[in-house]
Amino acid sequence: MADIKNIDIRKGMVFIAEDGSLLQCLERDLNTPGNWRAILQLKVRNLKTLSITQNRVKPDDKVKLAFLDTRKMQYSFREGDNYIFMDSETFDQVPLRADFVGDKIEFLKENDEVLVTMFEGKPLDFQLPGTVELTVVETDPGIKGATAAAQTKPATMETGLVIQVPSFINKGDLIKIETEDKKYVGRVAK
Repeated sequence: MADIKNIDIRKGMVFIAEDGSLLQCLERDLNTPGNWRAILQLKVRNLKTLSITQNRVKPDDKVKLAFLDTRKMQYSFREGDNYIFMDSETFDQVPLRADFVGDKIEFLKENDEVLVTMFEGKPLDFQLPGTVELTVVETDPGIKGATAAAQTKPATMETGLVIQVPSFINKGDLIKIETEDKKYVGRVAK
């Protein structure tokens, strides 16, 4: 960890606050009113609580810059209250708590890759790919001649995820889904 002055903090940087929490800079505003002292306003997100605050800081005060490690990991299996992921480089098995992973697990099958951001060996963030491909295991039968603009119906994926799909989608279809908003993107050719 390196010490840097508050004035050197840029958007996206992660630093350690005086209370030990990790803060990510979202915006910075340096105001130098004439002969007065400079005022630095930082909009930061606490990476543990995800709360966003505005902080007025002295530009010359120092903070510790946090070095985050983002690793590609592969989902392996569930074991009790943990999901086991394998580090793609070291092949180490890393348990991630179910409450940390949350409902994002509904997008993952065995061997799917995610990005896990770590700080001092502890996971901070868990990022899914932008889209995933899952097979429909349960839905009402498709309607012949239905178009994508027609009505939708619920469909259950192989992972348990339930989303709305166009009425022409059938059981067994492989579809692409946006992970951010759980939306149907399209059917995937097998």
